[in-house]
Amino acid sequence: MSQSPFSTLKLNPDLLTNLSTLGYETMTPIQAQSLPHILAGIDVIAQGKTGSGKTAAFGLGLLENLNVKRFRVQTLVLCPTRELADQVATEIRRLARGIHNIKVLTLCGGVPFGPQVGSLEHGAHIIVGTPGRVDEHLRKGTLHLDELNTFVLDEADRMLEMGFQEAVEEIADLMPKQRQTLLFSATFPEEIKAIAQRIMLKPVMVKVEFKHDELSIKQHFYKVDDNEQRVTALRLLLLMHRPESTVIFCNTKKEAQEVANELHDFGFSVLALHGDLDQKDRDQTLVRFSNKSVSILVATDVAARGLDIDSLDAVINYHIARDPEIHLHRIGRTGRAGSKGIACSLISDKESHKVITLGNYLDRAIEGEPLPSINFLDKPVFEPEMATLQIEGGKKQKVRPGDILGALTGDNGIAGNQVGKINVFDNWAYVAVKREVTQVALKKLGQGQLKGRSFRIRLIRD
Repeated sequence: MSQSPFSTLKLNPDLLTNLSTLGYETMTPIQAQSLPHILAGIDVIAQGKTGSGKTAAFGLGLLENLNVKRFRVQTLVLCPTRELADQVATEIRRLARGIHNIKVLTLCGGVPFGPQVGSLEHGAHIIVGTPGRVDEHLRKGTLHLDELNTFVLDEADRMLEMGFQEAVEEIADLMPKQRQTLLFSATFPEEIKAIAQRIMLKPVMVKVEFKHDELSIKQHFYKVDDNEQRVTALRLLLLMHRPESTVIFCNTKKEAQEVANELHDFGFSVLALHGDLDQKDRDQTLVRFSNKSVSILVATDVAARGLDIDSLDAVINYHIARDPEIHLHRIGRTGRAGSKGIACSLISDKESHKVITLGNYLDRAIEGEPLPSINFLDKPVFEPEMATLQIEGGKKQKVRPGDILGALTGDNGIAGNQVGKINVFDNWAYVAVKREVTQVALKKLGQGQLKGRSFRIRLIRD
């Protein structure tokens, strides 16, 4: 962590005061390297890992550049997924708390188009969105970028992997040439260099090197012969370590779904996360994994980007990642905030070139360890302690987390410590409860009322 304080920057005093109240005193390395250039109005390419503080870096820059009195779209932030866009918009609002009347609007796919048009008609200063939906608004004339002064591409590598390069270039063509462009990316492949040359003006490059501490993340490499043995290896590792939360990374959508199906057939609590899921199923999958009612998530790299999950116990690479930097991002999702984490990778002779490349990158020799004893296959699978209830009512029906908690813990209800995470979406909500009180919780919500109304309640089963 850099020891440079935010107070050394030429920032709006209201922003500095708010940073102090948020507990942001000193800058992270990527903030210390990029913010002086950003505040000077220079185009910046910043390479850094998820969780490095990049959102605050570009967030402070775009807020400093904003004219609140001019109620026009002055900033556009593009993100690869709706989840990341929501996170970014939330963080910008937090950073802007000291400045009155700033309006941040999200424009993402997977939600109705019409209400977004109505919101745009009321105006906004900052748009945070996904390329496909932003491009659609521009084509239909419901969004105008004539007065834009700051353009941010967040997690640009994933955006291009998801096939958004053409949409990004079309969007850039519809904004003023005189603007500041900020590009943030975890990796820096050739495609990023090409799009940077196309849409940026003499950018400054900043890069924060990172290697994960072996004390917090213990890496293991296990030799397997074929895909059948890979699934057996997964079972052995899961049964030996019994992690509460595990992400298994696959290189393709098809593989992710197949692996999830196989583990499910063996009785594991598992869901797949990939690009073929519709938005509601994706939301539900992420909710159930984050609230600990599902213990295993089998995901592709693209789908997992923007995944905001605390304290992952284990990451398993079903296949080695194609890029060593992606490997580090995968394993970096465990062992965060000082906690211990396990990272296991399955390797075969056919992947020897990727193993050698990764070994050179990590500056260590990679040799396959023997798999855990086959006797672990006789052990019972890990059972999550939580279950998820779905409520057919959400923000549009004025349902709030406090209403759900109150209904569950009222007269003859369950204890507050038996209620887990509560997530409220536009038209539905989810609440996690301890498995042993599932029926009591279902009955309590089903017989009671939320906001003076009765809503359909159901238990989500695997």
